[in-house]
Amino acid sequence: MNIPNTLIYTAEHLWIKSIGESIYEIGITHYAQDLLGDIVFVELPELQSQILRNVAFGVIESVKTASDLIGPLNGVIAEINSIIQKSPEAINDQPYENWICKIYSLDDLTNKELFLDASRYNELIS
Repeated sequence: MNIPNTLIYTAEHLWIKSIGESIYEIGITHYAQDLLGDIVFVELPELQSQILRNVAFGVIESVKTASDLIGPLNGVIAEINSIIQKSPEAINDQPYENWICKIYSLDDLTNKELFLDASRYNELIS
């Protein structure tokens, strides 16, 4: 299973990538998209909506089920990926290239109790 070393992970199967000062891309892991199956819809709050860590902020739906997207950070929705809105199945093809949203956050991603590196995420799903 592909688990890039360059990303940070949550126990709720989201990945986080720093793309600038306090801006992060958020997506679901290869493992999560594999469990969900064919993704058909992603529901997210409006731009500038506040999200809270460990609180559902959206829903990802597949032909099999729907699953909450659990906030990985405290912050604000800065951008929503228009490709995912039009073609949510793109997540199945390339889960690490097709981010879902960008979040502005001042949270500390070095907190090893809240976030996982690739090795620890691999242990979680094994």
